[in-house]
Amino acid sequence: MHTVVVGTSGTTPEDVVAVARQGARVELSPEARDALARAREIVDALAAKPEPVYGVSTGFGALATRHISPDLRAQLQRNIVRSHAAGMGPRVEREVVRALMFLRLKTVASGHTGVRPSVAQTMADILNAGITPVVHEYGSLGCSGDLAPLSHCAMTLMGEGDAEGPDGVVRPAGELLAEAGIEPVELREKEGLALLNGTDGMLGMLVMALADLKKLYTSADITAALSLEALLGTAKVLAPELHAIRPHPGQGASAANMLAVLKGSGLTGHFQQDEAPRVQDAYSVRCAPQVAGAGRDTIAYALTVAERELASAVDNPVVLPDGRVESNGNFHGAPVAYVLDFLAIAAADLGSIAERRTDRLLDKNRSHGLPPFLADDAGVDSGLMIAQYTQAALVSEMKRLAVPASADSIPSSAMQEDHVSMGWSAARKLRTAIDNLTRIIAVELYAATRGIELRHGLTPAPASQAAIKAAREAGVGGPGPDRFLAPDLAAADAFVRSGQLVAAVEPVTGPLA
Repeated sequence: MHTVVVGTSGTTPEDVVAVARQGARVELSPEARDALARAREIVDALAAKPEPVYGVSTGFGALATRHISPDLRAQLQRNIVRSHAAGMGPRVEREVVRALMFLRLKTVASGHTGVRPSVAQTMADILNAGITPVVHEYGSLGCSGDLAPLSHCAMTLMGEGDAEGPDGVVRPAGELLAEAGIEPVELREKEGLALLNGTDGMLGMLVMALADLKKLYTSADITAALSLEALLGTAKVLAPELHAIRPHPGQGASAANMLAVLKGSGLTGHFQQDEAPRVQDAYSVRCAPQVAGAGRDTIAYALTVAERELASAVDNPVVLPDGRVESNGNFHGAPVAYVLDFLAIAAADLGSIAERRTDRLLDKNRSHGLPPFLADDAGVDSGLMIAQYTQAALVSEMKRLAVPASADSIPSSAMQEDHVSMGWSAARKLRTAIDNLTRIIAVELYAATRGIELRHGLTPAPASQAAIKAAREAGVGGPGPDRFLAPDLAAADAFVRSGQLVAAVEPVTGPLA
């Protein structure tokens, strides 16, 4: 387990994944501690003045017009956390909450929020102790940031509410902090607000989605190549010179991946086997690099947005280097929400084209000699008929999930927050879409490998042979009479989800993009 050091200049996607998923420890750099102390001196000086300063000596949102006397400010900070911790619905996954907490710590450590160094250290201590606040599905409109989710995290910081311990058991947060030797925080001016006001939840889910999608797009290139091979398609459309004249980087990368998988195949290009020889393959086969490549380019753009946001300090108000404390609108989640929605669209299209290839493999009128539904004894056996139904149901849901959340807005806070991003909702549905996409690719893998094995007398590419061998060893069954199909599909899902498909192929092909 390595340690992630949090400084003043943001963090990396790799660090977010390490903390969220791998339990990496977190430390504050000396530079961050100094920046925190300097910013806090500015906030303390403003708090001592009679003039009201938003977030320091006033109420919040639509209640910002009230000046709060010094004797009520600690209560004000506690109250904003308690009142904003208003989430409902199922619990959010542990990795999402850890990403949320880590990214809030990243912004706090920038020195632009005015939070005391001791508060930042307690945030790091809670992460390192494996204590995970209970955060609920609903409560964020993506502006001012992910308010309710962050508030539930701040409750744990105060020793209130519920949290999950390192043993996975949910208990009162105060008990968990006491057992870990962590003192609850007594919030002071500005600190309650600073803990709530950011895009950290949607950003954390974006970063993890990008990591997942990068692996899935490589897996999809492999399964597309396997389907092309099972359908006796031509690899000529993957030639580099064809993709060079339409130089989208993602398209070229996907075509190169497919070509690497198909190198040495004895199945490609057998058009002469058809009664009516094919001039070209169907779009779902021929245009696989164009569709997957467009998704790859979308991922690249989304990564650019994520990296900018990871370098940002999102809070309101913020402490500027010249000592000013200024209100702003940087908490609005639109930049993140848009790319989350864009990724859901790309993922839905990738799932859709994979399903079309699977359906082609099962249809005796379009599979170029394969048995109906890849069945052992068609009529007695149904083969993969209903596996395709399952895949189609997943694709249909993905199309619904591709409807943008960010196109919606619903006013809140007595019309003070009258335009919101819905970025949290965009992130939540993208996570579901990625789960579905993994299963869709798994079904294509299952069908394509069976189709290749039914091409008796023809030798598949070495990379294809490696993929089939590894899949069978992982419990993904091959051709034969009908059997209980769900365990095979679950094994295929795990094979793709774990990265074993890519790992099986790359020793033959070399590293794939």
